[in-house]
Amino acid sequence: MSAYDYDLFVIGAGSGGVRASRMAAKYGAKVAIAEEYRVGGTCVIRGCVPKKLFVYASHFAESFEDAAGYGWDVPEASFSWEKLIANKDREIDRLNGIYIRNLKNSGVEIIESRAELKDAHTVHLVQEGRDVTADKILIAVGAWPYLPAIPGIEHAISSNEAFHLETLPKEITVVGGGYIAVEFAGIFNGLGVKTVQLYRGPKILRGFDEDLRDTLQDEMIKKGIDVLTNTDIAEIVKLEGGRLQVILQDGDSYETDCVMYATGRRPKVDGLGLEKAGVILNKAGAIAVDARSKTNIDNIYAVGDVTDRANLTPVAIREGAAFAETVFNDNPQEVDHSIIPTAVFSHPEIGTVGMTEEEACRAHGEDGVTIFKSTFKPMLHTLSGRDERTLMKIIVEKKSDKVLGVHMIGPYSGEMIQTVGIAVTMGATKAQFDATIAVHPTAAEELVTMKEPYIAPTAQAAE
Repeated sequence: MSAYDYDLFVIGAGSGGVRASRMAAKYGAKVAIAEEYRVGGTCVIRGCVPKKLFVYASHFAESFEDAAGYGWDVPEASFSWEKLIANKDREIDRLNGIYIRNLKNSGVEIIESRAELKDAHTVHLVQEGRDVTADKILIAVGAWPYLPAIPGIEHAISSNEAFHLETLPKEITVVGGGYIAVEFAGIFNGLGVKTVQLYRGPKILRGFDEDLRDTLQDEMIKKGIDVLTNTDIAEIVKLEGGRLQVILQDGDSYETDCVMYATGRRPKVDGLGLEKAGVILNKAGAIAVDARSKTNIDNIYAVGDVTDRANLTPVAIREGAAFAETVFNDNPQEVDHSIIPTAVFSHPEIGTVGMTEEEACRAHGEDGVTIFKSTFKPMLHTLSGRDERTLMKIIVEKKSDKVLGVHMIGPYSGEMIQTVGIAVTMGATKAQFDATIAVHPTAAEELVTMKEPYIAPTAQAAE
């Protein structure tokens, strides 16, 4: 008989925690999972899923306009924010129910309470006022939006609150330059909101390939988003009537209805009792783990955004699965974080996998890398008349012919990059891309028909 109440206790019922708990239970472990606010975590409740629904909603305005070029006479459309919110909430409720049902069917006990560590094997359930013990503990509590400590920050919202606004603002300022910021700027702009995106850096999407950054910023501006870079907010003042005055660090100011911060997320470690169990954090304030998600305490593990390795839902799921295989199925696994296909559901959409051009040049030298690049008007817009460009880019190591990275921006890039990610993960070469027969007429065929290396205009002029 076990000396503990559970073989595994999971704190946090998001994507990583749910996957780990279900798999561990399947392998025979007695498992409980604690969640203080709805099963499903950031992705399902206040992240990827509702955001993608908003993205779909925001595309219809352009679709109605584009239809005219294809012979459709579309009457003037109207939009109901309240109906979108209600339908979104209904879908989130449905998914929440599925997660709960799947956990129960797997034999996992769900405890609706905040859980805090008392020591390496003891968890205190706050709402229930009792302690439980476990042989192994997995922390999967995710991250939380970061808002800077500036005067008036209490008048701003984060992406969490954006999903529950009672009314759609007429004007909004989105602060930040990462994928959440560009996605929400596109969402609000697409829904007819006068949108400002404000970023303290020189260019949005830091860390992405430079061509993607330039192309997206140009396209966002063409769509009517006022992109302000190299600036930040010094203070937010609430005016009579509810409007907000945004005061910038250079002294300029303007008024808006809403300020939304998307300036990153921080691991949600406060109040977990990590210090009582002896769990250490890294310099970034995340739980420090090894390649198999183990903390410095032998029986305590952590997966997902709380470890700040690669903050994406599919990565958390893979980490949770690898943990269960390693600890409860005697099948040690480590997650490779070096090649992660991902999408940014901006307007237009981005798909990317592998090294950026800058990373490849640093790793292999500028002379050791070949770039293949194509920009074109997507076929959809040959009749719609919309001025929007698609970019496809392949980065290849000269010596091995191995494809190091693929980057694209344009319709359905998120869908395409999943399949391309398989090839890049397998170590495909450019010759193998070239040997693949194109699917015509598609945008994706450009990935297998780019035969001539890209030569920058300055280099061409020099020749």
